Amino acid sequence: MQLNNLSPSEGSKKSIKRVGRGVGSGLGKTAGRGSKGQRARSGGRVRPGFEGGQMPIHRRLPKRGFTNIFKEKFVLINIRDLSAFEASTIIDKEKLLSAGVIKNKTDSIKLLGQGEITYPLILKVNKASKGATQKIEAAGGKVEII
Repeated sequence: MQLNNLSPSEGSKKSIKRVGRGVGSGLGKTAGRGSKGQRARSGGRVRPGFEGGQMPIHRRLPKRGFTNIFKEKFVLINIRDLSAFEASTIIDKEKLLSAGVIKNKTDSIKLLGQGEITYPLILKVNKASKGATQKIEAAGGKVEII
């Protein structure tokens, strides 16, 4: 097999529809666009969501709820995510960021209890579940809420 012998599979290539090339071609004169009207014009389409002047569905439906602008966003980390740290390490936001456990410095951190730990760690987080706190303290560590 050589490059000059390669050809596309049978039926995979289709010639383009050449419109506006004379009446004899079958797609001359109006080029398959019909006669006059908005869609016959250049750029003649309605914008997405336009319903011909009828009140659009996104305006007919009732709006519900609100967005709490004071909502605090938490990054959830589990005990199993702390396996990269050595014993008796003080783990804070900067250490988690440099280890790649969290990605954004501005988010608050909540510690959850999935996984096991056998060595002591000192954690400084914004929130922690009871189960996670018990597991850390059972291993001889400490959880500080900041």
